[in-house]
Amino acid sequence: MTKERELPLLPLRGILVFPYMVIHLDVGRERSMAAIEKAMLDDRIILLTSQKETEIDSPNPDDLYEIGTIAEIKQLLKLPGGTMRILVEGITRGRILEYLQEDEYFEVRIEELAEEKRAMTPELETLIRGMTHQFEEYAKLGKRVPLETIGTVLAVEEPGRLADIVASHLNLKVPDKQTILEAMSIELRLERLTELIMREIELLELERRIGQRVRKQMDKAQKEYYLREQMKAIQKELGDKDERQAEADEYREKVAKAKLPKEAEEKALKEIDRLEKMPPASAEGTVVRTYLDWLLVLPWNKTTRDKIDLIKAEEILNEDHYGLEKVKERILEFLAIRKLTPKMKSPILCLVGPPGVGKTSLAKSISRSLNRKFVRMSLGGLRDEAEIRGHRRTYIGALPGRIIQGVRTAGTKNSVFLLDEIDKMTSDFRGDPASALLEVLDPEQNSTFTDHYLELPFDLSQTLFVLTANTLHTIPRPLLDRMEVITLSGYTEDEKVNIASKYLVPKQLEAHGLSKEVFTLEDDILLKLVQGYTRESGVRGLERQVANLCRKIAVRWVKEEWEPHTLTAEDLESTLGAPRYHFQTAAKAPEIGAVTGLAFTEVGGVVLTVEVTPLPGKGRLTLTGQLGDVMKESAQAAWTFIRAYASQLGIEEDFYDRTDLHIHVPEGATPKDGPSAGITMATAMASAIAKRYVRSDLAMTGEITLRGNVLPIGGVKEKVLAAHRAGIKVVVLPEENRKDFEEIPENVRKVLEFHFVSRIEEVLKLALLPIAHSDKVQEDVPVHSVYSPSGIQDSDPGQDERTTTC
Repeated sequence: MTKERELPLLPLRGILVFPYMVIHLDVGRERSMAAIEKAMLDDRIILLTSQKETEIDSPNPDDLYEIGTIAEIKQLLKLPGGTMRILVEGITRGRILEYLQEDEYFEVRIEELAEEKRAMTPELETLIRGMTHQFEEYAKLGKRVPLETIGTVLAVEEPGRLADIVASHLNLKVPDKQTILEAMSIELRLERLTELIMREIELLELERRIGQRVRKQMDKAQKEYYLREQMKAIQKELGDKDERQAEADEYREKVAKAKLPKEAEEKALKEIDRLEKMPPASAEGTVVRTYLDWLLVLPWNKTTRDKIDLIKAEEILNEDHYGLEKVKERILEFLAIRKLTPKMKSPILCLVGPPGVGKTSLAKSISRSLNRKFVRMSLGGLRDEAEIRGHRRTYIGALPGRIIQGVRTAGTKNSVFLLDEIDKMTSDFRGDPASALLEVLDPEQNSTFTDHYLELPFDLSQTLFVLTANTLHTIPRPLLDRMEVITLSGYTEDEKVNIASKYLVPKQLEAHGLSKEVFTLEDDILLKLVQGYTRESGVRGLERQVANLCRKIAVRWVKEEWEPHTLTAEDLESTLGAPRYHFQTAAKAPEIGAVTGLAFTEVGGVVLTVEVTPLPGKGRLTLTGQLGDVMKESAQAAWTFIRAYASQLGIEEDFYDRTDLHIHVPEGATPKDGPSAGITMATAMASAIAKRYVRSDLAMTGEITLRGNVLPIGGVKEKVLAAHRAGIKVVVLPEENRKDFEEIPENVRKVLEFHFVSRIEEVLKLALLPIAHSDKVQEDVPVHSVYSPSGIQDSDPGQDERTTTC
């Protein structure tokens, strides 16, 4: 028979009270203290129920378990701070039927669940024995239950009471204890209890095994430490010192101070352990020591702070270089973006231009404006992949590649790294260094660049790589695809004069110990020096001539044969000799079969004459002047066009049945190649066959197709400057090169007349004089051999080493 009654309720957090259990409870919540006071006023009986969630400070009925323990308050003690401590004893289970009050304190109507008395059955006895056996095992493993308590607990004969007392001594979570409290059947309660004890035993066994393993490891480490200390003490007493041990300890100390990345530190410690076990004189030991030295010296985490001051950077770039506006603008863009996003990947810049225009010195200026370390590596003639990626340590004398060596030299991982002359790399049986550079120059890969020697990834993503090249066509396409190409064209004469005046002359005066008072170079004399004594796109030759001039004058100054004054043209010739170069000038009068073309060489633009002479024959074409394959094919295309469009050009259609053509491009010692002389050769052929004169003040450049279309060419600025130098008045360019018009200096644009053409007919209309005018010219000018200027070959003994690109 069940009994109902009304009791105050005390919610418990993180604890559960079983029947027959005596425990102290600390109470601090207002509703809980009100419930205790109510119980003390009545018969000291209260219902103890656990919360489902410990974190809830003010629980609702839904937050409490339905079944709890009816308990009697044995003692009450009020503590300082307004809290209470009570001693309670569990009596029996109780189920909540209804909440009568929730505001001031919880008051509930409950149903008493009295323990039914059961006779001992074989099944019950078996369950009790299994449970007590498991509890004894738990007590032995856990060592949390005293032996006296075990004896007292197991002496209880009543099964239900025994289960509750055992459960109260287990270190279980509240939900697990609640399942036992809610088990009204004694058999079910014993089964659940046995299952929970077995689970706890498994956990204790696992904990014991882990503890033993840890203890063994600790014992082993302590033993090794103890033995090492003993060995040290013995060696100290004997006056001996273990060199291997001392060296290994020294390396370990260096590794600890170096703050290497985790992977590198593990590798270093592993190599130190190997070194410690090797004989001191072992050859392998030397390899390991060298490897460790490299690991420790590399700047794994060292960086310099970028000095991002755009105004200062612009001042530095302008101070070091005259002109080169595109490059300076690109560097300032990089600095501005770097200031906005410090973690951006560094670009790969490739500076392309003729020798001596300042590519290498520009890279130095970049490092100065960024406040970064500068490293230079020349790739000219490099043919071994190991130079980039290093050798594996299995080889004798193995070392890291030159990229890692450069990083070590810089001492920081965010240096400015110059890779000079990248277009002059080659490949052979030892590998392709250009392919090895792909990983270095790819911003997506170089954060984990792996050198064969180190066998560890090194972060190159913060390094600013600057590459230089004279031409792009020798750089492999995949490598070129990873670079940002910035083209540096040759300097104009005006720019060279400015550079000499601002940079070269002061530099050489200081280098030769001369003051500014000894001699002065005016701009007009510098121009004569540029025109008569140098032929180049850059200023290296000009600097050599200025140095030569300083040396000659220094000798006279020391001999006291020189009076300080401003240099004249006569002084220039008396010190340096007669001018070495004479630029080709425009023809003085129109001629037949001789057309002025424009070409681009490694030293800048030049003017050359294409000569065509018709001869009796059967349509053969003869080409001389050391022409390359592309230029020969261009001549053949022009010849075919003339034959195909003879009637439109006013030429007899069957002329080729009785005419051979000989095409010659003077300066036969200089190799020439390229398609841009196509319209020049076509015009010369048309002039020779039609016997029409060609304008002497006109120069042209452009590629021709079989259908007579004019295609674009390169080096427009250099070619136009050469035309201007030669006294040309009219320049014919392909229509598609109109976009390059802005690159031509404004002072040159104002003087020259430009025509942009898309068909060869337009070229012929501009270049060939009318027939009536040609007849008049023929009467006025005596017939002579086709014009062949003195050209640039007169005084350049080394020009046969250069190639002219037409």
